Amino acid sequence: MAALLLTFLAAVSPQLAAADHGQTVLVVGDSLSAGHGIAQEESWVALLGERLRSEGYGYAVVNASITGDTTTGGLKRLPRALKVHRPAVVIIELGGNDGLRGLPTRGVQSNLESMVRLSRKSGAKVLLIGMRIPPNYGPAYTKSFHELFARVADSLHVPLVPFFLDGIALEDGLMQDDGLHPNSAAQPKLLAQVWPLLTPLLRK
Repeated sequence: MAALLLTFLAAVSPQLAAADHGQTVLVVGDSLSAGHGIAQEESWVALLGERLRSEGYGYAVVNASITGDTTTGGLKRLPRALKVHRPAVVIIELGGNDGLRGLPTRGVQSNLESMVRLSRKSGAKVLLIGMRIPPNYGPAYTKSFHELFARVADSLHVPLVPFFLDGIALEDGLMQDDGLHPNSAAQPKLLAQVWPLLTPLLRK
């Protein structure tokens, strides 16, 4: 039965099958990591898998990102993802949709802290990715929202990408027409934000 299951997984998802034989990097994010509006093989998460392979890291990448997801949704589905994939590293890229909905920053921070703790309890190392929201939400809220990621990182001692779209969001030719999602040309730049903070958490 186990052999049949592995054969099925390999046929349906080579990525998941590979994860069963080595260590896994689990990405839990929203549309920025789900590859919204671009081909999946162009997304920064797919590029991460390619770079890990090319540089000799024995890690598979599992992308558990869902367009439109919030920290509440991520927290609800994280325990099952941890149980199924048993990741060595968890990259948390959530919060942007919470901010765009104007949700209280205290709740967003609490959700992210819970996700970090759950990941660590499972034995995984954690990388947190921070976001900002447009200034039209008001200076008090936008400041509190941006700072909540640093508060989580500082209190739980996890590495942080301060702003995922730094050098991307306001640059011509790097965003899709909706003004919210990076295009395919921006995906290597997203990976470049993550890579220097991720590699200290990995081993060859």
